[in-house]
Amino acid sequence: MIGFTWIDLFIVFAYLVGVAAAGLYLAGKQKSSYDYFLGAYDVPWLAVLFSIVATETSALTVISVPAIAYTGNLSFLQITLGYFLGRVVVALFFLPQYFQHNLETAYSFIGQRFGQWLRQASSLTFMITRLLADGVRVFACAIPVAMIIQFLGFKASPLIIYALSITVVSLVTLIYTYLGGIRAVIWTDTLQLGLYLGGAILALVLILSRLPQGLIPALVFLKEKKKFSLFSSGLSLSLKEFLAEPYTFLVAVIGGAFFSIASHGTDQLIVQRLLATKKLASSQKALIGSGLFIIGQFALFLGVGLFLFAFYQGQPPSELGLATSDEVFIKFVVEEMPPGASGLIIASILAAAMSTLASAINSLASSTFFDLKLFTLKKQGQWEASGLRLSRLFSLFWGITIFLAALFFAHLQLNSPGKRPAVIELGLGIASYTYGGLLGLFLLGLLCRKAGQKEALYGFFTALVTLLFLVKGPIQTLLPGEGLALAWPLYVVVGSAIVVIVGGFASFFRK
Repeated sequence: MIGFTWIDLFIVFAYLVGVAAAGLYLAGKQKSSYDYFLGAYDVPWLAVLFSIVATETSALTVISVPAIAYTGNLSFLQITLGYFLGRVVVALFFLPQYFQHNLETAYSFIGQRFGQWLRQASSLTFMITRLLADGVRVFACAIPVAMIIQFLGFKASPLIIYALSITVVSLVTLIYTYLGGIRAVIWTDTLQLGLYLGGAILALVLILSRLPQGLIPALVFLKEKKKFSLFSSGLSLSLKEFLAEPYTFLVAVIGGAFFSIASHGTDQLIVQRLLATKKLASSQKALIGSGLFIIGQFALFLGVGLFLFAFYQGQPPSELGLATSDEVFIKFVVEEMPPGASGLIIASILAAAMSTLASAINSLASSTFFDLKLFTLKKQGQWEASGLRLSRLFSLFWGITIFLAALFFAHLQLNSPGKRPAVIELGLGIASYTYGGLLGLFLLGLLCRKAGQKEALYGFFTALVTLLFLVKGPIQTLLPGEGLALAWPLYVVVGSAIVVIVGGFASFFRK
């Protein structure tokens, strides 16, 4: 056991200071809320591509995807095929609508189609979803920081240690996001993408070099344990079991495609970046290119998980002294890597986490500013200065709110009895729940010309309520019998279908 050294601690500290400084330097000056939230519509498409990948990656991918491979196999990779197909649909059908109408946010389209009230309702739904999902993501990034704090000899309860680590990450991210706006977020995303991908490649090389039995015996061991299984038809399952299993081929690809259409077509977190380019073609290239990029990235992190399984000879997390499978990768980083390498890997995990957190803060603030319209500026001359000041205040508000949500999830995850799910599945499940309703509104607006505000409302809220009874949780326990539990990739499929069907029928029978 080599252990985490003071050299590694210095590297992590230098990264935290350096990324804040780089973000502020690259941001330039903002004169208005449009500069702050949309980068004056002048961001290169390649930077947007890297920013999209970095934004959706987060610490969940770096930490939890290896955990999925460690406890399972490669079947999670099926979902990335759906992710790519979904982006193609968004690029061809959604983005032309956005650029044609000169939209400020993803929900401007809903406002133009169904009225301002539903635009605000959609934006609030996005805010709640993003708040919960990113609370989970910030909690995930606290795992490596918490282990560093323990290395320094700090004695406290796990919750206190996690609270300290969440505070460090949130504070540094908020500094450059608050001052630099979307340009700071996008350019730091690009830097952080290079850092965490380099860290993952370095980790894989070091794991391979330290395999107890060598590479060939490790591959044989993994094959015997069926860890290379990629495609699962699920044909041997009953219909109920098939719908509850997230990693069969049809569920993964169809669910992944719908999830990607919703996340990249209706989520302000991603749409905000796509609107920051000059032209539609640039936005389409960035989006489709990110789909190809993400397949390779997921394969890399799943490979890390597989060879960690070989390194630890298949021991379950509990036998390694770990509370969850999400800690397996961090255990190797902290205990087994040479001086300097551990610090680089931890910094790369923080890079993934902070890129997503910064994006969430800025997108939530922009949606609050443009969609909710909580204020009016009486004098035209007040617009630029007052709008920029309000934009930054909204960023500060959402930074603090996500910090509190992360503390809440830390409490839940650390104190929940029994087997805890991988954090990435928890985060994706939360996002998928409301994505279905949002995507359904967009599809209803595009496909059903007769549908008005009332019909859209009927479909939207019917979908949200119905999904409560199809998701494993406290509501489903109130139902008689066992009930039907859907796999998380199907939440978006079912939710959007309900909105379109209910809204379409309601508009058909309207006088």
